[in-house]
Amino acid sequence: MNYNEKGVTVDKKITKEELLARAIKPAQDSLKMHPFYRGKIEVVPKCAIRGIEDFAIWYTPGVAAACRAIKEKPDKAYSYTNKGNTIAIVTDGTRVLGLGDIGPVAAMPVMEGKSLLFKYLGGVDAFPICLDTKDPEEFIKTVKYITPSFGGINLEDIESPKCFYILERLRGEMTIPVWHDDQQGTAAVTLAGLINALKVVGKKIEDVKITMVGIGAANVRITKLIIKAGADPEKIIIVDSKGILNRKRDDIDKRQMEKYELCQITNKENREGGIEEAMVGQDVVIALSKSGPDTIQKSWVSKMADDAIVFACANPVPEIWPWDAKEAGARVVVTGRSDFPNQVNNSLVFPAVFRGTLDVMARTITDEMCIAAAYEVARFAEDKGIHEDYILPTMDEWEVFPREAIAVAKKAMEQKVARLSFSEKVLFDMAREKILRAREELAILMEKGIIPPYKEG
Repeated sequence: MNYNEKGVTVDKKITKEELLARAIKPAQDSLKMHPFYRGKIEVVPKCAIRGIEDFAIWYTPGVAAACRAIKEKPDKAYSYTNKGNTIAIVTDGTRVLGLGDIGPVAAMPVMEGKSLLFKYLGGVDAFPICLDTKDPEEFIKTVKYITPSFGGINLEDIESPKCFYILERLRGEMTIPVWHDDQQGTAAVTLAGLINALKVVGKKIEDVKITMVGIGAANVRITKLIIKAGADPEKIIIVDSKGILNRKRDDIDKRQMEKYELCQITNKENREGGIEEAMVGQDVVIALSKSGPDTIQKSWVSKMADDAIVFACANPVPEIWPWDAKEAGARVVVTGRSDFPNQVNNSLVFPAVFRGTLDVMARTITDEMCIAAAYEVARFAEDKGIHEDYILPTMDEWEVFPREAIAVAKKAMEQKVARLSFSEKVLFDMAREKILRAREELAILMEKGIIPPYKEG
């Protein structure tokens, strides 16, 4: 069993050569198109300039009046400037995609790409801030220093375990929302997929037995979020590179805080062994670990419970090919790839989460706001009609983003972390207008040739 580019089941399996060609082409195009456009984002005016005399309003001397108004009431910065729609994407370049520690300069193309997604999908103005330090304290200090310019902070591609420390410190000490997409974004979209996968197979989150393969930043946060969403921690089994986490492991102590805490609350039966033993009888496996395709074996999937759910999310090659997992008995298979059905894609979450957060000027992004986002993504797909090969929306279903933004904003208001309060209709209109404006601006720039079409040579 296999799938074409649109997620439609076909009979022929993809050959290694076809997969290689498919994987290589975006990289080949990237090396041509990046230098052609010299990057992916730029600053353009958003105010009217009727004539040169308008600069007396937008700059000196008229701008002084706006400065004095903000000095008297600092929150006016959100209405007098673009602060309320501007976030920083901050990285140290220590864990960039699958490339590892490539440094802050080499991380720039990824951060610019993230900025592009924020704008196109969420109408959010995002700027890459690549820091030339690996010291977490220097990192934290620098983010605090730049706070006046931004309405939110998106942490990106920071190595584990310091990413946990940085996130928790900044969330606790900042007056603007701080989010780590590799943790919270991945967790929210995975929860969304799990919600609908369980509906497809007719199981409840509180009843299922779940195996987590890998215990990096993403899986740590996924585990915590699905527990908060109702999963029973005692029915969760986690596997790291040395085997199943259990209370007998003497190589995990309180210095490894995240892993140690999970050791104490998961795996009630104290199961031992590796991935194979961790999957026996389980309803769900969520893998974000070593690229496959043999990290998870077909025979291991066959030992799972009936109507098993497999998240094989390593890139570029999932821990097990979807057709192998299906042939072994899995009913729903999820990957991180866009050329298979059911892609777990952070881009479904982070633009809308920040859209909703910024629209109500929330002080933080809580776990409950992430869960609200996940449930709304799941509801959107359910409204379209979920089945084994469609449990999550795709990025081109743009209507999901304003709906998700509303859910996040409403939860922020409910939890009293929002500075502003609006009706659901106003929230929808605000989100929809900003998202459509970003898309329409780009369409006009391309139509007018201001952004030229790519040409070879």
